[in-house]
Amino acid sequence: MAASLDLTGTGVILHSSTSPFAGNNRKLKRPSPNLISFPCCSAATVIAGDVEPPETTQVDRSVVRLGLPSKGRMSDETLNLLKSCQLSVRKPNPRQYTADIPLLPNLEVWFQRPKDIVRKLQLGDLDLGIVGYDTVSEYGQGSDDLVIVHDALEFGACRLSVAIPKEGIFKNINSIDELSRMTQWTAERPLRVVTGFTYLGPKFLKAKGLKHVAITTADGALESYPAMGTADVIVDLVSSGTTLRENNLKEVEGGTVLQSQAVLVASKRSLSSREGVLEITHEMLERLEAHLRATGEIMVTANMRGDNAEEVAHRVLSQTSLSGLQGPTVSPVYCLCDGKVEVDYYAINIVVPQKSLYKSIQQLRSIGGSGVLVSKITYIFDEETPRWRKLLTHLGM
Repeated sequence: MAASLDLTGTGVILHSSTSPFAGNNRKLKRPSPNLISFPCCSAATVIAGDVEPPETTQVDRSVVRLGLPSKGRMSDETLNLLKSCQLSVRKPNPRQYTADIPLLPNLEVWFQRPKDIVRKLQLGDLDLGIVGYDTVSEYGQGSDDLVIVHDALEFGACRLSVAIPKEGIFKNINSIDELSRMTQWTAERPLRVVTGFTYLGPKFLKAKGLKHVAITTADGALESYPAMGTADVIVDLVSSGTTLRENNLKEVEGGTVLQSQAVLVASKRSLSSREGVLEITHEMLERLEAHLRATGEIMVTANMRGDNAEEVAHRVLSQTSLSGLQGPTVSPVYCLCDGKVEVDYYAINIVVPQKSLYKSIQQLRSIGGSGVLVSKITYIFDEETPRWRKLLTHLGM
């Protein structure tokens, strides 16, 4: 049976329907065109398809809990990132939902569905989690208790976008503003939108001025709905856009709901009150920041003749791409000449972007550099992690 909701008189109507495959011998049915309004219902309850989490007190426990995605590409990339930060997750039994990180002895790892990580953070069952920002936004729904500790873990990049067919009545529609000005949509014939983001989707469309919209909830293969005639528009995650193009769909200008990637999120209550959470968060944040900052950077070492260290440093700094983090490190290279220890060369150490490696080597050669060595960097630690100071300020500490 289907249910729908008119959001505060805006004409945005939500459908929530059971799966057509829920029972044996059921026939596949198209969504019912009859729209039933429940003005007394809570929008959050109907949109999400779940009852809002009740007010709860945190479970009495001393161990800190970290929620990680249980499967899929997001899970693999999360585990790889933690391993790169020397925080390898140890899971003796692949069928278990719990694990640990040996270097963080007071931490339990719980493998959960991404949306359940967000919900359990709000309920106090988890203290920290790594999920996509889109998941935090959809299921957190602006909760004050959710704190984004690190907002750019540099994997899982995608965007939540509005997409429409390339042909038919949408052939000349290329922006969200043009979509909102179309006169075809009425209360009797609303714009049919299918999405799995039933909080962010309606909120965005309402803010963009679309007045007659019917939202249908669905998961997976949303690109097929317009071609099947069961929806006009989709609101879905897009990475490269290849799947949209192959299904004759296009994104619209101004139709990006949000940009997303993996984030480290925490419960504010846990950070403020549960023993050990703040300390573990600090260590994880330090390791993540240092590793991610080092990604794409390399150490270049070269020898250079010169009269003294200052003269060599001046030559290096004359090349804009050789300035390093704060400047080059210049050290004397000692050699034995006729029984005497002398300095004829100086060793130059600089950190440069990997994408600029060849240009940097050319510049080093142009000022007399030779014997160039290149090595990877694992970590770059700052004096203080900027995001840590920001977190403490948010917590009032």
